[in-house]
Amino acid sequence: MIDLYYWPTPNGHKVTMFLEETGLDYTIHPINIGKGEQFAPAFLEIAPNNRMPAIVDHAPAGGGEPVSVFESGAILLYLAEKTGQFIPSDLRGRVEVLQWLFWQMGGLGPMAGQNHHFVQYAPEKLEYAIKRYVDETNRLYGVLNKRLADRPFVAGEAYTIADMASYPWTVGHERQQQKLEDFPHLERWYRAIEARPATRRAYELGPKYRTAPTMDEDAKKILFGQTAKNLG
Repeated sequence: MIDLYYWPTPNGHKVTMFLEETGLDYTIHPINIGKGEQFAPAFLEIAPNNRMPAIVDHAPAGGGEPVSVFESGAILLYLAEKTGQFIPSDLRGRVEVLQWLFWQMGGLGPMAGQNHHFVQYAPEKLEYAIKRYVDETNRLYGVLNKRLADRPFVAGEAYTIADMASYPWTVGHERQQQKLEDFPHLERWYRAIEARPATRRAYELGPKYRTAPTMDEDAKKILFGQTAKNLG
C-alpha cells in the first residue's frame, strides 16, 4: 500500500498518473497547500522541503520498514523501479528517460511555475518578469516539440515516466500564454496522453479535493511568503 500525500497540482498529477497506470493500491492524504498543511510537523518528517507530493511505501521491494520519498521526479523513478514499468531496463533506454525526467524537473517545471506566478499571482504585473518566463516556457515547448518530431513519446517508442513528468506542466498551456497549435508534434503527444484512461482517472481526482479556490489572499501569503522559519 502506498500513502500518497497529494494536492491537485502538476506535480501531484504526475504521481496519480503513474499509480493509475499501474494499478498500485494507494491511499490519498490531501495536503491543502493553500491552508498551510504542508508545514505540519508530521508531514515535514516525510517531506522536509515542505512540498507535496510525497509517498510512504509500506511494502517496499525486499521488505523491511516503510520507505518515504519526496520530490515528484524521485517518486516517479522510485515507483518505476519498484514495479519495473515505464522505464527501460537497458542502459541506453534508461539514460534517455532519466535525462528527460531531469530536464522536466530542472527546466520545464520551474520555468512554467515562475510563468504561473508572475502572469497570474504576482501583486504587481512586472513586464520584464512576465516576458522572461513566458519566453522561456515557449523555448522549452520548442525543445519538446523538436524532440517529438520523430518519435511518439519523449524517450522513444514507449510511454514512460519522462512523459508523465512533462505532461502535467503542459496542461496549463493557455495560462502560460502558449498555443499548442504552434507546436504540432507536442500537440499530437499531448492529445495522446490526454486520451489515456489512466490520465483521465488521475485528473478526475482533483475536483474531489479542491472543492474551493486554492488561491485566495490568505493562500498567497502562505505560498509566497515562505522563509526558513516555516520549517520550525
